[in-house]
Amino acid sequence: MGRPSKHPEEFRREAVELYRSSDRPRCKIAESLGISDGSLAAWAKQAEAANEPGALDPGDRAELARLRKENRDLRMDREILRKAAAYFARETIR
Repeated sequence: MGRPSKHPEEFRREAVELYRSSDRPRCKIAESLGISDGSLAAWAKQAEAANEPGALDPGDRAELARLRKENRDLRMDREILRKAAAYFARETIR
């Protein structure tokens, strides 16, 4: 039997949820929460093994990653088009 955790169960659950819902690297999330990357990794693995409600299966996780990438690409495209429209608007005014 291991020693009791110094972090409450609710904190661990919320840390794992933040990790799952964020596109930031796990080590950055752990650092911002003041915990080690290994702890967050272990908590995420434990939560996945327990199959908590809201846990994503590998197929859903892959789709989420694909959708996040597509979202980033679309935002970049929109920004380029916005700048191009402003450029051509200035050119036609001259």
